[in-house]
Amino acid sequence: MSKERAIVVGLYRRKEEKALAEDTLRELEELARSAGAEVVGWVLQRRHRFDPGFLLGKGKIQEIANMAEELGADLVLFDETLSPAQHRNIDEVIPCKVLDRTQLILDIFSQRAISKEGKLQVELAQLNYLLPRLIGIGKKMSRLGGGIGTRGPGEKKLEYDRRRIGERIKRIKKEIEEIRKRREQQRKHRKKTSIPTVALVGYTSAGKTTLFNRLTGENLRVSRVLFTTLDPILRRMTLPSGLPAVLSDTVGFIRKLPVELVTAFRATLEETVEADLLLHVVDFSREDYREEEGAVEKTLQKLGASDKPLIKAYNKIDLLEEPERFLERNHLSEDRVYISARMGWGVEDLLRKIDSKLLINYEVQTVFYPYSERIPWENLSGESIILERRNEEEGIRLKLAKRRVR
Repeated sequence: MSKERAIVVGLYRRKEEKALAEDTLRELEELARSAGAEVVGWVLQRRHRFDPGFLLGKGKIQEIANMAEELGADLVLFDETLSPAQHRNIDEVIPCKVLDRTQLILDIFSQRAISKEGKLQVELAQLNYLLPRLIGIGKKMSRLGGGIGTRGPGEKKLEYDRRRIGERIKRIKKEIEEIRKRREQQRKHRKKTSIPTVALVGYTSAGKTTLFNRLTGENLRVSRVLFTTLDPILRRMTLPSGLPAVLSDTVGFIRKLPVELVTAFRATLEETVEADLLLHVVDFSREDYREEEGAVEKTLQKLGASDKPLIKAYNKIDLLEEPERFLERNHLSEDRVYISARMGWGVEDLLRKIDSKLLINYEVQTVFYPYSERIPWENLSGESIILERRNEEEGIRLKLAKRRVR
């Protein structure tokens, strides 16, 4: 099956915004490739004011329509979220499919969702996006058939009227709420056992899954394709002190993350909000790593997780010249570390920093039980974590970590 041919379109207001606009347009191109398209054309325009009817102005939209015909494009992708009116107006001028950034990301998520929870959350986001845009887009999309932007519930949009979509949204929200409650019960159980949680966060393709595999001994699929990890994954790991922890990996963040996704994935992202420690993985090999770092920080603010204890792991130093000079800095701060998750460099430093951050929440003590006494194992396992056990000549010596009461 041949790839769909796409034109990507971006815009910016001020001269100093041009470099950032080029970066986000390149990111849109990566997203298009992740969805299965081939990018055949670029349009980047400066406008002091966005046109409320056509975003770029009707004349420029006509130019893009002509360009689409000349290049044989199947779709035009806008790097902004189009309003319902803009979408309808542009749709009437451009002869092929018109999608915005939000639709494209939702389409990719529709391909990536595996679990029931993930599929429900994607469908909810798609339906919330679709509802105000029902008028005017159905005829065109039905004429164009399948492909990017028509996956998931989008294929059935003509079968729905507003009332049916509203009913479906209510049902999905109810199911997601039930999932959220189950997750809350699981988190309460983990807290009862005193085991701390660490949540991996970061920009998509920063290397979170590679680091997850390195820390937990898993062999999850690693790919350069954006949004490989969609459903949350939780695994146990052991820190240098002997303290066990639960590590969670979930969807990567991105610039202009659609509000529909932040809302729909709240049940999943609560793993981040409820974690004892956040591990922010940054692709340090990218020239624009600071912008990606900032995009993640903004998303954490939206989630109400910006005040969580956090370690920044600057990853992929194996792609830089003289990586050892970065490793030499790892003793300078408890809040940042330079690593290569792929090569394993700096990972021991990272584990020590995680250990140190988490142990702040615990009282560590050593107790001795003579062989003549019965050890209350059931009480110990409920209140404390056994970090170390030594059989000595006259009894058993235990090193315990008990979570401090907040």
